[in-house]
Amino acid sequence: MAADILADAKSMATTLEASDEFQALSDAYDKMKQNDEAYKTFQEFQSTQLSLQQKQMQGQNLSEDEMNNARELATKFGNFEEIKTLMQKEEAVNNLLNELNNVITKPIQDLYRK
Repeated sequence: MAADILADAKSMATTLEASDEFQALSDAYDKMKQNDEAYKTFQEFQSTQLSLQQKQMQGQNLSEDEMNNARELATKFGNFEEIKTLMQKEEAVNNLLNELNNVITKPIQDLYRK
């Protein structure tokens, strides 16, 4: 039975890749990568975000410098139209995934409502 669910999940991943939402995200990502400064800022933001998340998960406190750097990067991040568009397209994909999650987990929700 688990193999059937995993096969369905792989099929769903293929369907997701073909969706309008994913295609729009992919197009926005490609356009953002064409702007070297935007892409560099995007990569720096991702790296910083990952580093801060790892520290938090390990229970480490973030320094004031780290917090200030993250704020500055977030401000710089928002200055690029390509990145703003990418984030909007990512939000549309996330909304689709949330809807999918609600459909998939409905049997569990129904079970606990009995």
